[in-house]
Amino acid sequence: MATLKWTLEAIERLKEIHEYIARDSPSAADSVIDGIFERTQLLRTHPRIGQRYEAVVDREVREILFGSFRIPYLVVDDANIEILGVFHGAMEIERYLEDL
Repeated sequence: MATLKWTLEAIERLKEIHEYIARDSPSAADSVIDGIFERTQLLRTHPRIGQRYEAVVDREVREILFGSFRIPYLVVDDANIEILGVFHGAMEIERYLEDL
């Protein structure tokens, strides 16, 4: 089973998402964050389940989806996955992933 590591960027994004949604509904914010967390847990047993992110060619960056959110992650090896961020689907995430 792979180990998941959340980058500081990913943790900050989760906080921002939670704060934004919680303005209208704290319980909905909790549900969204829980859902994102649960979705990423699939990577522990299926690290390559996500679609390959073709813009990064020198590392194996993939992404999974949860609702309207994109969750890019790096497959370091079969035992180590790094969650790189959590982004709304409308955002252009390329600038965040350029410096990998």
